[in-house]
Parts: sequence; C-alpha cells; structure tokens
Amino acid sequence: MPASRVLPTEEAADLIRLVREFAAEKLAPRAAQAEAEGAFPREIFRTLGALGILGLPYPEADGGGGQPYEVYLQVLEELASVWATIGVGTSVHALSCYGLATRGTPEQRERWLPDLLGGDLLGGYCLSEPQAGSDPGAMTTKAVREGDDYVITGTKAWVTHGGEADYYMVMARTSDDPAERAAGISCFLVPADADGLSADPPEHKMGLMGSTTATMRFDHVRVASDRLLGAEGDGLKIALGGLDSGRLGIAAVATGLAQGALDRAVDYAQERETFGRKISDHQGLAFVLADMEAAIQSARAVTLHAARLRDQGMPFSREASIAKLVATDNAMKVTTDAVQVLGGYGYTRDFPVERYMREAKVMQIFEGTNQIQRMVISRSLAKPSGTITTTAATTTAHEESH
Repeated sequence: MPASRVLPTEEAADLIRLVREFAAEKLAPRAAQAEAEGAFPREIFRTLGALGILGLPYPEADGGGGQPYEVYLQVLEELASVWATIGVGTSVHALSCYGLATRGTPEQRERWLPDLLGGDLLGGYCLSEPQAGSDPGAMTTKAVREGDDYVITGTKAWVTHGGEADYYMVMARTSDDPAERAAGISCFLVPADADGLSADPPEHKMGLMGSTTATMRFDHVRVASDRLLGAEGDGLKIALGGLDSGRLGIAAVATGLAQGALDRAVDYAQERETFGRKISDHQGLAFVLADMEAAIQSARAVTLHAARLRDQGMPFSREASIAKLVATDNAMKVTTDAVQVLGGYGYTRDFPVERYMREAKVMQIFEGTNQIQRMVISRSLAKPSGTITTTAATTTAHEESH
C-alpha cells in the first residue's frame, strides 16, 4: 500500500482507513474466486452504498457524501488495489448518476438520486454503440417523442453492469438534422424493467470477469418525458462532462491495481531467496521494483492534480486525459513487471498478479482509448488558451465497458 497519503482533513484520513480495512477484510478474501467464477458482486455494491461510498462525490443534500474528488479517487484506489471489478463498478455507478445529479430537476433528484447513491439501485451507462465507439456523435439510437412519452429504439454496446443494473443513463438521438449531429442527442434515465429493454449474454473477456459487460437492446422502449435529463439536445454535453470525471475514476482504479501488484511483488521478493539472499537484494530486481514504485507515484500525482483542479472548479479536461493515459499505461507496465518478478509463479493462477495483468489491459481501452487521449491532449495544446473544449470529435465513448 502507499507509504503515505496527503489528505485534506482528518475525516478524509479516517474514511481512507475505513475503506482500506473493508477492502482487506471483506473484498480481498473473495476476489480471486469471484473472478474465476465470473460472479457479479451485486451485494457488495449494496454494502458500499450503505457505507456511503457510492455517493461520496455527490452533495449531501442529495444523499451523497459531499467529499472532494481528491478523496473519492483515493477511495477508488483502495478498492481497486484488491479487486478491480469493485473499483470499476463504483466508478461506473458514479458516472451513471452524473446526468441526474448535474442536470436533473429538484423533483427528479429527490425521486431517484437517494436510492442510486445509497446502493439500493445500481446504475449503468449507455453511450457507445457497435458503430459509434470513439465517435459518439455518430450514434443511431433514437428517441422519438410520442405524446407525453419518448420511444427509444437502438443498440448500446459495451455496457458495464449490462443486464445487472436497475437503471441506465442512456444517450439517444432526438434529432436527425445533419446540422445537429452532436447537438441532436438527449439523455434519459431508463429503468431496467422497461418493456422492450433486454441484455445480450455477457461478453467473454480476458479480465474483469466479475464485471458484467453486455450489449443492451432497446426495442421501442417507452419512457415518460419526466425521465429526460436536461433539455432535448443536452445529452452529449452531459455525457462528455461525465467522461472527464470518469477518466479520473479509471486513472485511480488503474493506480490502485498497480499498487496491489507492487505490494504482492514486494512481498514475494522479500520472502524468496536465491544464491543465499532475498531476491529483493539483487540489484537487477531491486531496480525493477523501484521503477514500479516510481510509475505508481507518478500516476497518483497526475491523477490527484487533476482532481484538485476539478474540486476548485477549474478546467481539468486535458489533465483528466493525461491522468488516464499515464495511469493506465503505467498500470500495464507495472503489472507486467509484477508477473516477471514472480517468475514462473507469476504466470500461474495461484498468485493474483496474472489476473492484475489481464485486468490492466482494459484500463488502456475504456473511458476512451489511450490513442484518443493523446488526440485530446495534442489538440488542447493547439488552443491559444491552453485549455480544452471537449467535443465529439476529440472525445470518446467507453470502448469495452461503461
């Protein structure tokens, strides 16, 4: 685990200690078996909701924890350090609440948000489509107004919690005007039991087996107009605004995953001996461990820097992309090195590092591939102000998940 943390308050320090203990006592003993069986840990998300963890970054008035994003991300890191599925699921759930919390009317927030933030309801996020991943403006799912309702028809791909969630935040096209390619998308909160809504069998993935990912099909799904979040045409703005925060969530999860891999590599290196010495005393391996630690601390630093900008109400889109890029690339390298440190044992399922390595790969893909992050960053540098205005052309939906 991290040698030290810099937290803004003693309350935040107590929260991190609570989450660390919960992760060690309740999550770590179950993670390996649950991942091997592909079991979706729904009851754990209920517990996290009851503990107040699912709603941490949202206002207390809405049933949330009112914590700074800087603190929330360190909570995600603690969860992911022992079980990445839980870290990812918590981040996705927070993302699925974003449109309701930021664009919902007082009546909408009062009606649905407390149960979502409290864990009684689990959220999913429907943005990507089979033909519209890195370009959400190309989506074809439609929502047609019929009286007091909207009728949604289309397909959403790579949905985390697909088939398991109670509600889905859904982006659908409400205008076919070519001039409104990006502005013609709206956001809806759709209940999972709506007639015509179904989930395909879960995807067979190389990692995150406990995190269900499925295609969601909308076959003339009728939803009341009071489930529209914001105004018609606000959907892509809501989606992309949430993605900036979601990228920080994935950066924190990747950092936690890397930390977990390093912890296990260090433990092994302290116990294993060759030529009469602990293998950690051999310079070749000691330097590998040092590089792993440097990579993790670098990822944590850029992630928390972006979070502090967000907490201060400052632009942070570019910094979110940097954090996601650095943290996930570093996690891939760190987990690969952890397997190398353990040698042949690292390649077996008797130790968790091979699972961490498989889980790290998708971190480079969802919440926008790292190639897309480089595009976002480079385009932001070309702007005179040095800041970034997120558009469909420079942002991506969640490839493989969310």
